[in-house]
Amino acid sequence: MPLRNRVTPSGEIVSVAGRGEFMGNRGILHNERQELTKGWAHRNWVYCLTDFKNRKRALMQPNAYTELFFLDEATALAAGHRPCGECQRSRYREFKGLMEQTQRAKLGPADMDRLLNSDRLTSDRRNRRQRRFTTFFKNLPDSTMISFDGAAHLKSGGRLLKWSTSGYRVATEIGGHVVVDVLTPAATVEVLQLGFKPTLHPSSGRL
Repeated sequence: MPLRNRVTPSGEIVSVAGRGEFMGNRGILHNERQELTKGWAHRNWVYCLTDFKNRKRALMQPNAYTELFFLDEATALAAGHRPCGECQRSRYREFKGLMEQTQRAKLGPADMDRLLNSDRLTSDRRNRRQRRFTTFFKNLPDSTMISFDGAAHLKSGGRLLKWSTSGYRVATEIGGHVVVDVLTPAATVEVLQLGFKPTLHPSSGRL
């Protein structure tokens, strides 16, 4: 049985085979049996490279943070994470600079974490739910994740690509004036509007 350590665009942590292209951290979420007991432990949700300075980690070790994995960068952003300031220094600086533009203020990492946290319903650590907002499809930048027909989809080139744990499956055309439920936090959508371009799973380019 695979460990429960894969994160969906809605922020849910599920058990599936395969780790994805990015990893992340919300603190220590597991017990001595490698079972998750909570959905988060602190506000600074980051996503990281899976290969950095040849570091090796055994998963879900006692008293160590729970290693989480994402299909791609767009998935991590939709789930409410931001770039890590260590292993992704340049991406972190780019994201931070754009968020400072949207907020018209200088921001430290704790400021960004508080802002992103305000876009999440995190009062229940055992049953995390994500705050969503609605808008016209045409108002969203590429790489935003939405909920459509009961499933997560990525906006790409004006189309919707259906998300799965192994890649993007089906491309769907949708009218610009359709009102959609947005999974990506509002603060992150504003960063995407200014030109932040997440790395997408290779399957997105085949549809």
